[in-house]
Amino acid sequence: MPVEKKLINPDFEIKIIRVGKEQTPVMVIDDFLLDTKDVIANACEFGQFTRASTYYPGNRANLPRSYVIKVLQSIYLQICELYKIPEALNLKPQATTYSLITHQPEELHVLQRIPHFDSTNPYYFAVLHYLSDRCHGDTGFFRHRPTGFESITASRESVYLDSTKEHFMKFGEPLPAYCTETNDHYELYDKIEYKPNRLAIYPGNLLHSTLVNTDTDIDDNPATGRLTANIFIDFL
Repeated sequence: MPVEKKLINPDFEIKIIRVGKEQTPVMVIDDFLLDTKDVIANACEFGQFTRASTYYPGNRANLPRSYVIKVLQSIYLQICELYKIPEALNLKPQATTYSLITHQPEELHVLQRIPHFDSTNPYYFAVLHYLSDRCHGDTGFFRHRPTGFESITASRESVYLDSTKEHFMKFGEPLPAYCTETNDHYELYDKIEYKPNRLAIYPGNLLHSTLVNTDTDIDDNPATGRLTANIFIDFL
């Protein structure tokens, strides 16, 4: 079902934070929508949530096309300016979903127990919208301690993957738990705090993870769970 009424807050303000030693710019917009009620209601009434086919530890459902269009129209120019997107490239949405964390720690695949990156493409971005009006876990940015990498580019990918495998062989796989703090393999160096109606945009090559609060976040009900809107875009 489309979200037709006026949606985006015309007075939103963009805050730019630079994270980590690599000083990667991240966009944060508070009070992004005039009201999140319709977008949440759409998820509750019409969202056909199914188990994610990716390594996302939960369920996903398609976002309303009208919502996606309005979001991208409102931030497109700012993304191009901040990240210096070449004019010859065009924005291509890659995935547009509601997301809910549903996996208990003991259900996690080994790759769900460590921070991840979405893509090595230099102009691939995650657009994350915190929807639930409850208190939930933040989004953390991590540094890979053996290599010092905060972002995984194409030139770093094989080095990072080989180093990760070597760490597993030497010290064993991580215990079945969400990665929510610094450990012997990854360092949590910054985070985007959870705040209802906060939008964040960051490069998909950053190592990141939801800082899952197992008391509040593992819930398949879009009315009470950690409901987010996730839009992944690439410039090709």
